[in-house]
Amino acid sequence: MLALIIVSGTGSNAKAGEAEAKELVKAMSDYLAGQKTVSFAYDTSFEVVTTEHQKLQLASSGKVGMARPDKIRATRSGGFADVEITFDGKSLTLMGKDVNLYTQLEVPGSIDNLIEELRTKHHLPVPGADLLLSNVYDELMRDVVDVKDLGSGVIAGTECDHLAFRTKDVDWQIWIAQGEHPYPCKYIITSSQIDQGPQYSVQFSDWKSGAELDAEDFSFKPPTDAKKVDDPKQLIDIDELPDNFVVGDAK
Repeated sequence: MLALIIVSGTGSNAKAGEAEAKELVKAMSDYLAGQKTVSFAYDTSFEVVTTEHQKLQLASSGKVGMARPDKIRATRSGGFADVEITFDGKSLTLMGKDVNLYTQLEVPGSIDNLIEELRTKHHLPVPGADLLLSNVYDELMRDVVDVKDLGSGVIAGTECDHLAFRTKDVDWQIWIAQGEHPYPCKYIITSSQIDQGPQYSVQFSDWKSGAELDAEDFSFKPPTDAKKVDDPKQLIDIDELPDNFVVGDAK
């Protein structure tokens, strides 16, 4: 049975729910900022819509390890790519494991600076990158025009607070683990201004921080016979959209 439920909130209850939802996001932001070391696994779902109005979903999985303020390692594998990103506070290494090629870029600074460089300069977003920044709250709440507290939800057996937000261009939802460790369990972004509202979702698992983690070496060690290239464009299929998908009217 399929049910369509239209929910509306007005008056003081809606305002109270909005304030509580923001407080929950702020608590998550403060908790994440206070963790010097973090690791987690993730599964993503990336939707695209064809010119024939068919919605397609691309899935991938990976792991992230991070040591604030300036070290991170992330992997992502899917049906068309096997990628590793390593950052040691000075240089960024992009490794295409399936083609045994890698490139290195000088990107000195913090993880925040790295994420900005990857987004704007190299168009290579880190999975759930908004949630890795030093001030998650400000980044997520920018341009929010509507807030809803949807109560509890359960993600992979963990009870979470389920919150929904709207901006002019996107809707997004987040599930935050209840209790002393309010880490994100699931995050969905919906492109509300695009036909059929394609979504990007990331679900987190095996979340660990602080003393739970063993010391990790964030230096890059090239695999045997790996070849270094100067141009990142030589690393084909390192984005979440494979090269055989053409963006635009020709797709």
